[in-house]
Amino acid sequence: MSTVAVPTRRVLADVVSPSRLADAGLVAAGATLTGLLAQVSIPLGFTPVPLTGQTLGVMLAGAVLGWRRATAAMSLYVVAGILGVPWFAGHASGFPAATFGYLLGFVVAGAVLGRLAASGADRTVWRAFASMLAGEATIFAFGVTWLALDLHVSAAQALALGLTPFLAGELIKAGLCGIALPATWRLVDRTPR
Repeated sequence: MSTVAVPTRRVLADVVSPSRLADAGLVAAGATLTGLLAQVSIPLGFTPVPLTGQTLGVMLAGAVLGWRRATAAMSLYVVAGILGVPWFAGHASGFPAATFGYLLGFVVAGAVLGRLAASGADRTVWRAFASMLAGEATIFAFGVTWLALDLHVSAAQALALGLTPFLAGELIKAGLCGIALPATWRLVDRTPR
């Protein structure tokens, strides 16, 4: 008796035809989504860090693309923005001194979220929500640390400038992803192959 290996979809992007061209398109789409969501930007007068939709893009790209494609997508987003593509918050480009740590965090969070999704953490609401919180923690760990160093402020001041004002919004984004990803998996699993 022989067995046939049935390919499993480890992340949602694996539903797309497995080719290098498809992977390149998915990477570009992840970077573009993050750039578009960065334009949902509200500057705050007391901190150089604006309220944006970027982290929603990072969470979605990380969980949907898997760690390799998500790392590539977030790296593309960061490098292209530094080189002049105006898709950082508020159509900015170039080196964002005070907020560069958040961009580094996007790359690492993409990898973390992709790994968690590949292990099935995006299949149930609570596990997806918890994985989104892990991605958020990664972003803010890099962002707040860099902010403290760049602005020469204490850890408490950096937290007040770079984390506290964003907690409610980030919980909402994590909740949205925590609901959307398992729901998408249910739709994909019901679709005839």
